[in-house]
This record gives sequence, structure tokens and C-alpha cells, in this order.
Amino acid sequence: MHALRKNRPLRRVVLASATTVSAVVLLLSLKPHTSPGLAMGASASVPQSGASAPSSSGSSPAPGGTPAAGGASKTVTGETEQTRWGPVQVRVTIKDGKLTDVTALQYPTANPRDQEIAGYALPQLRREALAAQSAQIDMVSGATYTSTGYQQSLQSALDQARG
Repeated sequence: MHALRKNRPLRRVVLASATTVSAVVLLLSLKPHTSPGLAMGASASVPQSGASAPSSSGSSPAPGGTPAAGGASKTVTGETEQTRWGPVQVRVTIKDGKLTDVTALQYPTANPRDQEIAGYALPQLRREALAAQSAQIDMVSGATYTSTGYQQSLQSALDQARG
């Protein structure tokens, strides 16, 4: 006797339900892939007060960069990139030829949704940039315009620092 005979519809319902439940459990048990470098990266702090982060001296360094003591460390501010939702600008610190810090100086904050996007996208973009040591970083899903502006400003800063 076949388990799926038409005169026994309850068996088909039970078997279909069990298959569906098994498939859902398997899908929910999958973990998203994250590379070890990103999982262990330092988190970026997102300023809470507005679109600009204050610098330690009260003003941003010149776009050409400001060498730090000893000449081994350089801080450079990238160009401001205009996006659909507002400007994006980053500042990078390079020490001994290695990208050691990336700070978002400007980013969209016009409404609560912009602030929410910045809150999760900027730390991810910072980790990506530090791990990649370049502007060749992955976009953050849901923050495409911010990611693009971040990449462009980051590339601009890196070009200035190495040029």
C-alpha cells in the first residue's frame, strides 16, 4: 500500500506539514557568513549630535592632511561627497603606510531613518575599510547611497595621503 494514496488524504497533509516544518527549521538554523577579520574589528562610534563630528582642536584638518608628530602618522580629510540623502565625508589616519582609523565626519542625519541607517552602516563601513586597507569595500545593504559616498570620500582621502 502506498503512503500517499488518494483515499488517505490525512497522511498527505501530515507528510506535507512535517516536510514544511523541517525545511523551516533548517533555514532558520543557517548562520550568515562573516569573515574573521570583520567579526573581531573595532567598532566605530557614531556621533549622536548631528552630521559633523567635532575634532580635537575644534576644526577639521586641511584637506591636504596634517602630519602628526614624528612624521610617521598622517591624518587626511576626504572630499565631501553629495548623495541623494545628504553629504558624506570621512577622515583617515595612516600610520607607517597602514590605514589605522576612519572617522565619518559628515553623513545624512536629516530624519530618524537617516540616523538609524548611519547607526548601523557607518561601523560596518569602518570595519570593512580597516580590514581591506583600501576603499574597495562591500556596500551595506539598505545604505547604498551612504556606502557609495563613504567609498568615494575614503578613496579621495587615501589618494591625498599617498599622493
